[in-house]
Amino acid sequence: MFNHASQPVKFDRDCDVVMIPSGDAVSIPAGTVGYITQALGGSYTVFIEGNLFRVAGEDGDAIGKDIVPPPTLPDDATREDVEKLVWHQLGNVYDPEIPIDIVELGLVYRCDLQPLDDGNYRVDIDMTLTAPGCGMGDILVDDVRSKLEIIPRVTAAEVELVFDPPWNMQMMSEAARLETGML
Repeated sequence: MFNHASQPVKFDRDCDVVMIPSGDAVSIPAGTVGYITQALGGSYTVFIEGNLFRVAGEDGDAIGKDIVPPPTLPDDATREDVEKLVWHQLGNVYDPEIPIDIVELGLVYRCDLQPLDDGNYRVDIDMTLTAPGCGMGDILVDDVRSKLEIIPRVTAAEVELVFDPPWNMQMMSEAARLETGML
């Protein structure tokens, strides 16, 4: 995982992280040195002593990075504006082991905006994983939910992990297949 392009970092404070691929929550103590191997979608994958850890964007300051600001919408935002931002946010969710977002990977099977009586929306998502036994499933589901629920006018996101149909490489976009050499 470490290569010469990886960026060295030192944890300035204790930081709760997620171990990849098990999904276990652990704490990295201040002073620990590692290497950023991926910085996409507002989170960081850090290589430390043979293991990978996911640092959430809100904890970017622990490794000397800026905290990612929440998305915004204009006051007169339409349903189309909200839907466009929903898809943008989904495109900022990355598998921590693959530098491709879940939309390009073909992991999002359904995305529906449900209008609510107060003018806001609930977003219903069906998504899958590249492998059913992936330990990061709950982490990715939580990442999707949290990225959607910070959108103005989205008051809830229901994210369902489904495995039918089973994911396969043909579900990836052409760009994703080209990037991974699976074309």
